[in-house]
Amino acid sequence: IMVATKEYVEHVKAAIEAGIDIIISGAGLPTMLPKLTKGSSVKIAPIVGTPKSAKVLLKLWDKHDNVTADMVIIEGPKAGGHLGYAKDKLELEDANFDNNVVEIVEEVKKYSEKYNKDIPVIVAGGVFDGNDIAKYLKLGANGVQMATRFVATEECDASEAYKKAYVNAKKEDISIVNSPVGMPGRAILNPFVEHTRKERIKITKCYQCLTPCNPAVTPYCISKALIQAVRGNLNEGLIFCGENAYKIDKISTVNEIMEELKQDLLNA
Repeated sequence: IMVATKEYVEHVKAAIEAGIDIIISGAGLPTMLPKLTKGSSVKIAPIVGTPKSAKVLLKLWDKHDNVTADMVIIEGPKAGGHLGYAKDKLELEDANFDNNVVEIVEEVKKYSEKYNKDIPVIVAGGVFDGNDIAKYLKLGANGVQMATRFVATEECDASEAYKKAYVNAKKEDISIVNSPVGMPGRAILNPFVEHTRKERIKITKCYQCLTPCNPAVTPYCISKALIQAVRGNLNEGLIFCGENAYKIDKISTVNEIMEELKQDLLNA
């Protein structure tokens, strides 16, 4: 659940009422999450990008709510979609990411000891193969989160055109784009991205999705752009993807990818 959504509180409450097991929350620091989930059995997991954000959030939850995270996800600068870094800091954060993982793991250990519980640390953003998984496990993480790799699978419910955009993408097609909410994002370069770099696309319907968005001045509607892409209307859609999407060369199955990852891990 994105902190930046206009109905964040309502979404959290609805998830709890539905009996959800865990709420993962990012796109801003989920400072209010413990107060919203208090009294429920739901687990809470923040998404952080830097040691600073991890330290600030965990300290805040500990001091004000007397709780800590049940899991921490570190999303790095190679991720797809919205990135939690300023555009001019992406290269620096990329170079520092492994060190950041180690530092955040150490920070989480403090709260693991204080609250006497295991707090898994999960690395996300650009994780592509078993060698990547092995690297992050060696750095102290407990697991990884992978998204881009599983888009071009038969099980994914995106359109065939969307999946083929990943399969056909070259390294130079993976681009940093400006989002209407002021964050950089990573997507496949296509006519839609080229268009939005030259002129604004007038918004005729507001989905009331993101707090920072002003339909009167925003360059395009991100909800509409993402919906169009998933449906296969790529010339009018934004195709979010991770940095390594260009490495995908075929539409596979989840089982094939999992077997490949396991073999990579055994050989790493």
